[in-house]
Amino acid sequence: MSMGIVHCKFLPQGQTINQHVYKEILRRLLRSVREKRREFWQDKSWLLHHDNAPAHNKNTAVLEHPSYSPHLAPWDFFLFPKFKGVIKGTRFEDVNNIKMAVTTELRLGKCLRLQGDYFEGENW
Repeated sequence: MSMGIVHCKFLPQGQTINQHVYKEILRRLLRSVREKRREFWQDKSWLLHHDNAPAHNKNTAVLEHPSYSPHLAPWDFFLFPKFKGVIKGTRFEDVNNIKMAVTTELRLGKCLRLQGDYFEGENW
């Protein structure tokens, strides 16, 4: 069951994602889950699925799954096509304008899910 985005972080253009940056993003994600989805945090009923982690170097088990599964790659099958539809034909002056367009679309989705109820900040 999907309840929407818990954490969103834009990195500076050209930022290299090394272990320090990655660990900091994971710390922020954990804090967001703890604050925004308390029920999942308390009963530990959530999983993090992400791609391109060098699991083979860290003696970590790799879960086998179909390479093109919308259940395991929701960004590719749901979110990215949705954003492409929103920004299609728009010419952006810089990366900040793209971020604003994407963030606005995410917030509009939250507003629709809440049927217009008030929400504040980045609590998607």
